Amino acid sequence: MLVKGLWFSELQTSTLKISCMTKSVLCSEQSQYQNVAVLDTLPYGRMLVLDDVIQTTVKDEFIYHEMISLVALNTHPFPRNVLIIGGGDGGTLREVTRHPAVEKATLVEIDEKVIEASRKYLPQIGSAFDDPKAEIVVADGIKHVQEHENEYDVIIIDSTDPVGPAVGLFSEDFYRQVHRALKDDGILVAQTESPFFNEELVSSVYKSLKKIFAISKVYLATVPSYPGGLWCFTMGSKKYDPEQVDLEKIPPLNTRYYNPQIHKAAFVLPNFIAELLK
Repeated sequence: MLVKGLWFSELQTSTLKISCMTKSVLCSEQSQYQNVAVLDTLPYGRMLVLDDVIQTTVKDEFIYHEMISLVALNTHPFPRNVLIIGGGDGGTLREVTRHPAVEKATLVEIDEKVIEASRKYLPQIGSAFDDPKAEIVVADGIKHVQEHENEYDVIIIDSTDPVGPAVGLFSEDFYRQVHRALKDDGILVAQTESPFFNEELVSSVYKSLKKIFAISKVYLATVPSYPGGLWCFTMGSKKYDPEQVDLEKIPPLNTRYYNPQIHKAAFVLPNFIAELLK
């Protein structure tokens, strides 16, 4: 744990560090896969940290979780059965379960310690673990996808950075398995990192999905606690174009970031990001 005095520091790249003044370490435990910690920080409030890397904070988590979930859920006209790979903090599950069209949300998280930490220390994020729509599965997400065919309307890859147990979640082979697990009109959405510091990953994931799905698009949100602040999500859709959604049909939800206009605007890319996708 990189806590020196009252400061937590994350080495975001080999040349970039972010530091937060910290009031206390609420938990720090080594799981089978990683160190799982929750810090109470001054700028972001409570913060989930895995292997010294910021995963989510109570200050800005709503941006990420609304955008990784609601763009796809409101693109698909009938997102009844949804799979979340990763997302053990529960924020994506919270957004999925409160969507009126969703009947079942299955969360597959490889590290049970992440779920336990969020339940105990991040209740406002992990508030849906016991929702009647939710099913929690502690297992390898890659294996789960391999074992299910033509089952899900939407699959959300809410992974950590492409290191450790999450590496396989960014491969073209995995995306092909996801395509197989989706129904004929299914949608995949994945978090795909920073366009400033992960240019090759943004480009490669988009190009992989373009080979596999009829429609593939990148969209953006601003998440202050993540490297660079600007964050990419990549969608692969078998049938539905997220930019052709009838905005008047988007169900009213009590959101803090996402709205119908944001849905449309998120796909308007700055030139430097559009260049990465060529």
